[in-house]
Amino acid sequence: MACFLVPATEAIVAGAVKKVAKSKGKVSFAEKLGWLTKLSAGGSVLLAYEHLWHGEVVPFPPFLTAMENAEDAAEMFHEMGTVGVTMAVIISLVWVGMLLVSNALEKKGVEDVKGVKS
Repeated sequence: MACFLVPATEAIVAGAVKKVAKSKGKVSFAEKLGWLTKLSAGGSVLLAYEHLWHGEVVPFPPFLTAMENAEDAAEMFHEMGTVGVTMAVIISLVWVGMLLVSNALEKKGVEDVKGVKS
């Protein structure tokens, strides 16, 4: 019902950390945080659309149909804690995999995705 809020929060936090890292001159790490932001935001948007499609998100308050009564709200929080957190962890693991590949390519002397060697 609201599991998309967990990766959305991850995207917001990663975006904020990216801004801090970029301001300190760590541009390459800031770019890599941008990957996490985009992965999390993209997944969140797709999930929000799916919930909108199924009528679980509505354009009027309380916006989430599960917030209309306490029983549904408890189910929603359980879904956020299980499905939402699991999805955020998977997105983070994919990002870590991307970092490992990127670092391996950087060690081999590859500067960018186009294959230009340093």
